[in-house]
Amino acid sequence: MTGMGKLASLVDLEAGESGVVEYIQGGYGLHGCLNALGIVVGKRITKVTPILIQGPVSVDVENVQVTIGFGMASRIMVKIDI
Repeated sequence: MTGMGKLASLVDLEAGESGVVEYIQGGYGLHGCLNALGIVVGKRITKVTPILIQGPVSVDVENVQVTIGFGMASRIMVKIDI
């Protein structure tokens, strides 16, 4: 990890918090699904919805809001802006 920032899973972010995708813990299938939604390594994303339970997670990617499942979101590692 280079530069300033704390590394955390997407589910650990607070609503409104943003960062850059550092890596995705998964295989080709997961990478393909996320790529189709615009969530790729190096992309800035912002978490939109707070998690009250282990439900869907909405994120903003380039001014487009997408929703993914909790399991997928837990595999996306983000460098949080500080």
